[in-house]
Amino acid sequence: MSLAETALPFTDIRNLVKSFPGPDEAALEAVRAREAQLTKPAGSLGKLESISEWAAAWSGNARPKVTRPLAAIFATAHGVADKGVSAFPSSVNRQMVENFAAGGAAINQICRINDIGLKVFDLAVDMPTPAITEEDAMDEANCAATMAYGMEALAGGIDMVCLGEMGIGNTTVAAAVYMALFGGTAAEWVGRGTGVDDEGLARKQAAVEMAVARLNGEKDPLEILRRVGGREIAAMAGLIIAARLQRVPVIVDGFVTTAAAAVVYAMDPAGLDHCLFAHVSAEAAHERALQIMGKTALLNLGMRLGEGTGAAIAAGIVKAALEAHNSMATFADAGVSGKDA
Repeated sequence: MSLAETALPFTDIRNLVKSFPGPDEAALEAVRAREAQLTKPAGSLGKLESISEWAAAWSGNARPKVTRPLAAIFATAHGVADKGVSAFPSSVNRQMVENFAAGGAAINQICRINDIGLKVFDLAVDMPTPAITEEDAMDEANCAATMAYGMEALAGGIDMVCLGEMGIGNTTVAAAVYMALFGGTAAEWVGRGTGVDDEGLARKQAAVEMAVARLNGEKDPLEILRRVGGREIAAMAGLIIAARLQRVPVIVDGFVTTAAAAVVYAMDPAGLDHCLFAHVSAEAAHERALQIMGKTALLNLGMRLGEGTGAAIAAGIVKAALEAHNSMATFADAGVSGKDA
């Protein structure tokens, strides 16, 4: 029976989160032991060493490798875009899906150079969800079904996933999710997104305030997701949950993808330990969200495009870290004297 067919679809989601596995301690210790024998001073590869440990702990592989990485891009449409919250019209959604298919987007180039598979998931891109200022984005069954759809993105032996999204108006939706989950004011969560002017920024803030006010203090993360979130955020949250259960490491992109992660975090603060946060978005509130969740991003490149671009760049670093760990010679292999020799 699918999640959408049960009497209480969110109950199944909550039960999955309760069954999250922890890290594979044996794999973690094996990586640390090998790291100590590699031909370099201890700790000299810095964060690359911790990346190897992370990949081992959450893949369950003592010699972690990435052979089938996937950039999963979830595209959808938001009714709130009609409220003047974006510098671009909703027609861009379909045009960008076609651009992805033609290989013309930034994410296509980054995936190609880093040998990462790319799949774009069209979440009814021509059928916007209702404007969250006035109505709930989804009912429980549809939200759970969309999460289940995101879970299926791991099919086919994917061993690392880069999360990405596209949808005009989705920084407004993400800001509403953050504000509902973590508190604060709309001004603290709303940024310029695609580059709105001052009047557009004021409209975005007003839209987020109206959307969150409709919640009347609701704090259940899944209820917040379905009421003021979007299909792409639901699908990405589902993928994060499935990846934890299947021991597939996840690289989270920027502001919108982190909103999906925040929903999982609000359900289980340890529920994102299998996730690596790729970069700090130029959307200022992203850093605020990371700080609240106690997460540190790998990069800060001033990016704010979305599309999983930051995640795909970080994936290249992950692949380099694992190749160094697995293919470097040990002191014994190379006949190199160790520190105490």
